[in-house]
Amino acid sequence: MNKLTRLLLTSLIPLSLAAVVGAQPAPPEGDDARRGPGPHRAPPVIRVLDVDGDRELSAAELAQAATRLKTLDANQDGVLSAAELHPAPPAPPAGEAPRDGKGPRGPRGPGGPGGPGQNPVMLALDANQDGTLSAAEIAGASASLAALDDNKDGKLTRDELRPLPPTPPAGK
Repeated sequence: MNKLTRLLLTSLIPLSLAAVVGAQPAPPEGDDARRGPGPHRAPPVIRVLDVDGDRELSAAELAQAATRLKTLDANQDGVLSAAELHPAPPAPPAGEAPRDGKGPRGPRGPGGPGGPGQNPVMLALDANQDGTLSAAEIAGASASLAALDDNKDGKLTRDELRPLPPTPPAGK
């Protein structure tokens, strides 16, 4: 091996490795591991079910669904109210303007209650579609979520958890 080849190899390999390592996303920390796509956090129900924060629900996570959902029950009444399922967003940092909730992901935007882009997890869990989870719905959470497993592999992938497309109005 000549000097030029050796020089190129010894300088290019470290640069290539640095580029690969630098291109890797930083590992998630704390609650950021449960962030949804973009700047918005995943709904609390998904965050509490997705223990490892990989945006998928493994068989073990599905099996623990009822137990994990109970952690959202702030008043310990056995029911998850709409306020417990969709808590108010945290106050903005000092000097930052508060959000009014009327943006594209506000209460009536995609992913909001009753709006287009319905969350399939909530549709599966909330059998009577009243916006709350009763003790019976919580107890049956594992079976309800298993119904979303399209390929029957025992887990829910990102595709199976993706919000449903809006349904067109009747008559169109």
